[in-house]
Formats: sequence, structure tokens, C-alpha cells
Amino acid sequence: MKDMFCFQCEQTAKGTGCEVKGVCGKTAQIAGLQDKLVGATIGLARAVQKSKATETTDAAIKRALFTTVTNVNFDDESLEALIACVEKMKTDIDPSVKSYDMARLWEENEDIRSLKTLILLGIKGMASYAHHADILGYNDPVVNAFFYKALVAVGSDMGMDELLPLVLETGTVNLACMELLDKANTETYGTPEPTEVTLTIEKGPFIIITGHDLRDLHLLLEQTKNKGINIYTHGEMLPTHAYPSLKSYPQLKGNFGTAWQNQQKEFADVPAPILFTTNCLMPVKDSYADRVFTTDVVQYPSMVHIGKDKDFTPVIEKALALGGYSEAREMTGINGGKTLMTGFGHGTVLSVAGKVVEAVKAGEIKHFFLVGGCDGAKTGRNYYTEFVEKAPKDSIILTLACGKFRFNDLDLGTIGGLPRIMDMGQCNDAYSAIQVAVALAGAFECDVNDLPLSMVLSWYEQKAVVILLTLLALGIKNILLGPSLPAFISPKVLNVLIEKYNIGAISTPEADLAKLLA
Repeated sequence: MKDMFCFQCEQTAKGTGCEVKGVCGKTAQIAGLQDKLVGATIGLARAVQKSKATETTDAAIKRALFTTVTNVNFDDESLEALIACVEKMKTDIDPSVKSYDMARLWEENEDIRSLKTLILLGIKGMASYAHHADILGYNDPVVNAFFYKALVAVGSDMGMDELLPLVLETGTVNLACMELLDKANTETYGTPEPTEVTLTIEKGPFIIITGHDLRDLHLLLEQTKNKGINIYTHGEMLPTHAYPSLKSYPQLKGNFGTAWQNQQKEFADVPAPILFTTNCLMPVKDSYADRVFTTDVVQYPSMVHIGKDKDFTPVIEKALALGGYSEAREMTGINGGKTLMTGFGHGTVLSVAGKVVEAVKAGEIKHFFLVGGCDGAKTGRNYYTEFVEKAPKDSIILTLACGKFRFNDLDLGTIGGLPRIMDMGQCNDAYSAIQVAVALAGAFECDVNDLPLSMVLSWYEQKAVVILLTLLALGIKNILLGPSLPAFISPKVLNVLIEKYNIGAISTPEADLAKLLA
């Protein structure tokens, strides 16, 4: 008998599924609790379908789904408390409604399981985006309503003909969700602008903040005013340096380290606390366990958790006690670069759209490559570095999410005054890439698929899954995906994606470049 079953991330055991312990570090007990939480959430969706959704049930659905995204919550007590909360909401609405047993999904016909899993993992990713927007006071009733619809479908008896359209609808609704988050971020903190970010750590006390949440960074910056503490971003927090409102704080100094999967090495013995605001938490090592703080959906056993009051005093006190480095530390990216550029969101790129179009017409820019997505520890991800290095010098590399740390410190020069590598932001900012593609198609009066634009994506967890569904819902074809294809996509469902969208797996940089440029 299997101790657990989970195949929601790219690194899942043997490429088929984790059955003893999660490759991400979660135990069979945690996996079971997360399944129970999803089952309870499906029950809540069923109850709400008979009654009426409220702001409270909306928030609970989003929080529960986000909590079960890979590398978010490893704490059994907090999971049990959330399960109890969701169960009580369900019972208060309709005591006759039962929670869903997730074992039924894992034992489904493989094609039905595949489609239902695409929907479930898609709404997990979408819930993270909706949660971030919600924190800033932005909501979309259409997005909120879809979570209930999708959850009920996952727990119902449905055929492929019913589920396939729902898979694409997940992608369509996520586009609205990403647009909502983009609006929340830019209206709150300003439109990102190109910004150079140093990797050098100054002497003195500092705090490392990682994850994705802009509001948590803002609150930390407010609470560290005039305290002699510098703030350094890590991982997906790098793009926050481009927001005018956030970059106005003088103590926001630079970026520490690279992508999430290197944290166990990079955080070892660092004389500063680390604040985790969202997913991408790896099992904490003893070498830095006394310096880890979590907040919001992120929790880990024995780590100090900052609650809803968002009082970061314990983090600040730890930073002052540790004192930071006695002298400045000059650090580098993976390829030896000492600075990084970020801030090329759709607001910036579209402001120079005329310049881009003219460069294409003049033959200066011959191709665009969107090379982005999640990073990870699995071998084979050096493919993305080699791909970017070997891309023709008359091509532009658009990138986003933490996969960019494989190559974002490379100096590839410029074309017509435009940098060849343009960092569009977090995985949350995939909306920017879509907006640029649509705008370019409009400028050239063609379909997006007819543009000299190729998408070479890396994935790890559920936010990448729902972005892929959004691209497919928009009808975008010829996407290359890696390092491996999802274990939860059955051969029959994969054939549908290949026949309709020509989606494929990466091979070698040389072969893929030749194919994409043909």
C-alpha cells in the first residue's frame, strides 16, 4: 500500500509520483493532510453551490488551495486547523454535504484523472494569484465563482467531453486573474521601470525577504525605517526593485543569492534572518533554522510565524542581534555577473513598442524568445542557460519567474538600444508577456502564432501549470516545455495537446533553436 500519492510538481519521484515521501520534503502525513484539506474545500464548494458564496468562503477557498501548492506548508498543526475551519464553514452552510475523498481522484481512469488534475492544479496556481490580489483589496467575482465551479467538477462524475472545455476555461479565467493582480500591484506600487540591482551585500544588519508578496515587503520596509537595517530580496522578490513606491525606500539595497532551490546552500550561516512570504520554502537546515521566519500561508514546524498583525519585530530584533557582515560582501549570479536588470513589464516594453517594431522591420531584431518559468534542482535545467547563450545575437530574450536566475546575470549586449535580456518580473507577471505578444501581433496585423516569437518554458509547480493553460486557452501553439513533461498528463491527453497546440518537450538547445528558427 502506498504511504502517499503526489505528482503535482516537475521533480516528482521517478517521473511518475511520490509514494513514500515528497521530493519537495513533505512527509506522507503532510501529504495526507493536504489531500484532506482539498477534499474539505471541495465539500465547501458543494455546500456553497446550494447556498450563496460570501467573502469569508471566497477567502477560505483561495487560502486552502494556495496552502497546498508545492513548498508552501509543511506544518501539520496549521493544516489541521485550516481543515477544521473549512469543515466548520461547510457544516454551518449545509451539514448534509460530505467532503470529497481524494483517493477517488487518484484511483480514477487515467484520462479523467489527468483532466481533473489539470483543473485542480490550475486553480491551485490561480488561487495564489487571487490571494495576492485579495491582500491588496482587489477581487473579481468571476474569478471567485470559478473556484467553486472547478472544485465541484473535480469531485463529480464527468467525462472527457465535459472536462476538456473546463481545462481551457481554467486558463481563460486565470488570464482575468493575472490581469487583476497586475492592476493591484501597479495601482498600489506604480508601474515597474527598468532598474539595475546589485548583488553586493553591504556591511551591517540586514534582512533577506523571499517569496512573492509585495505587501509583505512594503510592510517590512515601513517597519525598518531608520533602524539601520538593510533589506535584500531573494528569488522571486527580485522584480520588486522595479516598483517606484518600493524602490523609494533607501534601505531596499539589492538582491541576495539566486533561485529558491539554492536556499539550503545560500542561507547556511548567513548572519541575517530570512522572511518567507509565500511558496518556495525548502525543508529548513540546522545551519540557519534559528533565522527563519514565515508569514501568511507559509509555515514550517518550529519556525517563528508572523501572524495577521504583520508585526515583524522578531525579524527586526534578530537582524540587529546578528549584526550582518563586518565588511561588504561582493556576491555574483550563477554566471559570475555582479548586477541584475529587472523591470521590463508590459508598461515599459509597450512604451517603446514603436522602437521594437521598427527594429524588427529593419531586420535588427529577427526573433523573440520567451525563456522563463520555474527553476528547480533537477538536472537538465542548464539547458535554459545554454539556450540563451546560443540564441542568435539578433534575438531578444524575454524572461520571467525564477528560471531567469540561470542566465539573468549574463551580459548579452543590446539591439538598437534595447537590452537583449528583458526581465518581465515574477511568475505572477506572465500577464505582461501575454500583453506584449498581443500588442506585437496587433502592430504587425497577424496572429500571435505568426510572430517571430517562440516560447521555451520551464515548470516546477502549479502556478506554472495554470500559466500554461492560459497560453493554450489563448490558442498559442508550438510551446516547448521542460525539463520534463508533467506526470499527471496521460498519453491520450498529451496527444490532444500535441495535435491541437503542437506542444512539445525540450530536446537540446541546438536542435530546438534550429527548429524554432526554421
